[in-house]
Amino acid sequence: MEQEVIKDYKNRANIAAAEADKYKKLSDNYSLMRLGVFVIFILAVVVSVSINSLILLAASALVLTGCFSWIVNRQNQFDTLKEYFLDTKNVCENEISTILFLGSIYPDGSPFTSDAHYYTSDLDIFGPNSLFQLTNRAATLPGYVKLAGWLNGPVAKDAILLRQQAVKEIAANNDWKIHTQANLIFSLKQPRDQIKNLFTYLKIPVELENKQLLNTYSQLAPYILLAGVIVSIFYVPARYVATVIALVNLRLVYAQLKVINKTDLIAGKLGTALGHFVAAFKGVEHKDWQAEYLNMLSNRIKNGNGKTVSGSIKELSVLIDKLNYRLNVVAGVILNAFLLWDIRQIIAIEKWKTNNRENLEGAFDVLAEFEAIISLASLRVNYPEWCFPEIAESAGYTLTANDIGHPLIQPSWRIANSYELNDTYKIDVITGSNMAGKSTFLRTVGVNIVLALCGAPVCAASMKVSVMTVLSYMRIKDSLNENTSTFKAELDRLKMLLTAVEGDTKIFFLIDEMLRGTNSVDKYRGSKAVIEQLIKKKAVGMVATHDLKIAELEKQHPDYIRNFYFDIQVSAGEMLFDYKIKHGECKTFNASMLLKQIGINVDAG
Repeated sequence: MEQEVIKDYKNRANIAAAEADKYKKLSDNYSLMRLGVFVIFILAVVVSVSINSLILLAASALVLTGCFSWIVNRQNQFDTLKEYFLDTKNVCENEISTILFLGSIYPDGSPFTSDAHYYTSDLDIFGPNSLFQLTNRAATLPGYVKLAGWLNGPVAKDAILLRQQAVKEIAANNDWKIHTQANLIFSLKQPRDQIKNLFTYLKIPVELENKQLLNTYSQLAPYILLAGVIVSIFYVPARYVATVIALVNLRLVYAQLKVINKTDLIAGKLGTALGHFVAAFKGVEHKDWQAEYLNMLSNRIKNGNGKTVSGSIKELSVLIDKLNYRLNVVAGVILNAFLLWDIRQIIAIEKWKTNNRENLEGAFDVLAEFEAIISLASLRVNYPEWCFPEIAESAGYTLTANDIGHPLIQPSWRIANSYELNDTYKIDVITGSNMAGKSTFLRTVGVNIVLALCGAPVCAASMKVSVMTVLSYMRIKDSLNENTSTFKAELDRLKMLLTAVEGDTKIFFLIDEMLRGTNSVDKYRGSKAVIEQLIKKKAVGMVATHDLKIAELEKQHPDYIRNFYFDIQVSAGEMLFDYKIKHGECKTFNASMLLKQIGINVDAG
């Protein structure tokens, strides 16, 4: 099944590469045409000067400027299509890389790593080779933050079911998903605060001096200059008047150069980005969504008057593109001489900001939600054998799973197990040899609970789980900066656990080798006391340990403690691990054999 998914992505990448090459050639052809128009314009200027004809100069300027603008527009369209197909190719190749090597061009969520969080550090939720790296397809900062929030804690059952429905629909529309990713992947190369900067820009007005007067004159200027040119046809001395009018227009634009440059500095960088966002929003708006959650999100970016967010952003994108015409020296001089072009665009942009800025923040939040859902849908597309869990609603704790495996372990290495906790209250003690699989099993259970309760598919054949919060006690570390020993860090974590289980939230704890920072006698006594206190609080979870005495608690609390183990088989002096969980206590340990392998013989006496 994995090979079929990879083959599909390779086919898509090859098609996209061919399309990108086609549009690159078309763009190169139009680039030559631009050069040809420029050469023709220079010749027209030379001829006009040689025959002293202002009419020829003006007519040539108007015609050739129109041709130049059309060619530039067409070339930009081809460049946009070329970049789109290159981005599509990158998206597909990234999916292959993620499936095969857990590599990804998307952020891995390192900034969200926190040792103080209930589970994210222990379960490798964020950072290199993490669940976030496997899952994330959010290119924008808001989408990235949204997905991190979903992985940071569970939501209510109704919200989980709505997300599941949404994830299924987007996964079933992989063409749309890849198209949207391709339109947004450009954000990975942009500053992280790009969208925040857009909102800031929209809130800060740019004021032109004598704005009203300039607005009125900029509307009249083309007709005044045109009249001067027409008069000069019949009355030759009037050509000087037309020249003076053109120079006055250029002087007016130059007087506002500081404001124009300021706008161009900020808005100019947004022009290309806005074009990508237009395509992304259009994809959301024009899709007939069946999932309730997706339909609700889509409706949030549709105005009652029929004007769409994509349409509004397109208007701003076009205005900024028009302002960028000034970057071509010849076109800029002609447009400003005839039309006061830069001033007209600044006024139009400011008018747009006044009319539209209030709606954009909510619209980008919707886009962030879609990026988060797309991220979860990528798991469904890439791993179609994974299942959507059933969300249990019961007084006790439910966590049943068949063939549950760790999503960050490659399928060829992954060992699946089954587990059952059905509407009850239990503490499972898991004993076993070193490297037999205890810690991996705890992380397998924990990470799949996190996936299940954010609306994602899970790495299992089937799963049923209550809405509950995981709290892990696994990688306890000391801290030189905080002057904290390992034992003190363990005590702090235990305090967090004991406090959490007293609350209203269902807590499912995962403890891996409790109180390892103290001596063996205190470790056993302390561990026993903690487990007994957890029983009194009706806490539920798993405790992995090497200490067989902890397993004896099942005799004292047969209705609450269950024993499981991972063992090894020794054949011809070699240790064989099957990594399968079994009922009961472990009887075979391997520390002595492991020490012997590095040259240390342990005295049996």
